[in-house]
Amino acid sequence: MLATLAVATLVLFIGFFITEDQAPQGQEGSAVSGVRESVGPSKVDLDTSRRIDGDATALGAVDAPVVLVEYADYRCPFCGLFSRDTLPPLVDKYVDEGQVRIEWRDLPVFGEESFQAAVAGRAAGEQGKFWEFNKAVFADAPERGHIALPPEELVRIAENVGVPDIKRFTADLNSEELQQAVTADAEEAAALGATGTPAFLINDVPLTGAQPLEVFEEIIDAALAEAEAEAQ
Repeated sequence: MLATLAVATLVLFIGFFITEDQAPQGQEGSAVSGVRESVGPSKVDLDTSRRIDGDATALGAVDAPVVLVEYADYRCPFCGLFSRDTLPPLVDKYVDEGQVRIEWRDLPVFGEESFQAAVAGRAAGEQGKFWEFNKAVFADAPERGHIALPPEELVRIAENVGVPDIKRFTADLNSEELQQAVTADAEEAAALGATGTPAFLINDVPLTGAQPLEVFEEIIDAALAEAEAEAQ
């Protein structure tokens, strides 16, 4: 099923990731997937993994054979679906076994509150609570529409997940360094042509929308098999 879907939508998906003049994709969780292919004389390189040791916005081993990069917005309902329904089993099955590393990228597409929430996530990460903050925001997100995340709500969430120094957290909401980190992620996504959320890269295989768990598993298993073959 996945191979048929990939062939049928390859041209659409490659256009989504390498051009910036396409309509936003993924906000409706549409089933679109792609595989690595040659475009013109050379192969498109979509591997944006960073593999930074100690990165608060990443889960899993730095040397994991597969890296899943997620471009997401805290106010995106489909990002919430991924966080609640798909991420936990992926962590249990692959991340905890050292096979997959997950790297978060901020792609705030729903206005100023999205951008401020992205900064807040990084502020929580400065105190070792990035993923706790991330999970808490998405736990309260609606399945449709966009959650309201004014500054006072961001502080409340930080308090609830146990960010140790709330005064520091509040100050970090205005941190130029953290704002620049969010902007850098968004610029990376723009360079790929990703304008909607959620968008994913599994090694260099692109995927967009709130896909079923089985779609992620099939792509990851194929990437693991390829990595094992290359290691032999």
